[in-house]
Amino acid sequence: MKISSAEFVKSAKDFSDCPKDGLAEIAFAGRSNVGKSMLINCLLQRKNLARTSSKPGRTRTVNFYRVNNLYMFADLPGYGWARVSKNERQSWKQMVEAYLEGRVELCAVVIIVDLRRGAETEEQELSAWLEHKGIPAIVVGTKADKLKSNARKHARRSLAEDLVIPDDEVLIFSGRTKEGRDDLWARLLEFLKG
Repeated sequence: MKISSAEFVKSAKDFSDCPKDGLAEIAFAGRSNVGKSMLINCLLQRKNLARTSSKPGRTRTVNFYRVNNLYMFADLPGYGWARVSKNERQSWKQMVEAYLEGRVELCAVVIIVDLRRGAETEEQELSAWLEHKGIPAIVVGTKADKLKSNARKHARRSLAEDLVIPDDEVLIFSGRTKEGRDDLWARLLEFLKG
């Protein structure tokens, strides 16, 4: 995918604050510190468009990025490690659920999982919830460069089993080596152009 333009549009604190462009949209969801910002930056061929941080839980709003003036990416707040109050975490959950249920532009959700950790309760619940709501999901195992070939195959198979999907539906990705970038774009375009 050739990226001619990629720009930050806005941060939305609640559903009513989402952009009204009407562009086909992909959402990115994952645990804090899973490499979500790195994945988005790699896809958009930009170094610091989506901000990365050494402190988990920095994304506290839904951040929107316009791609080639054709598509929109939505970076959802991370879950899991973020050191925030229960009230704040609950408000994130309500905002994300309102977004996922009400956003008519949404074509699919990328569920991002660290291959080394595998799917945990949050990923399993998100995957099941999306399936129940009829929202397509694309599963991406990140940080693939940190695993050797056999460990990577085992991790991919285990992740597929945990999320009850075929092995070949788990895409392998590394933001450092760019492995899997083209495969992920091909899958995204199936939904964006579908």
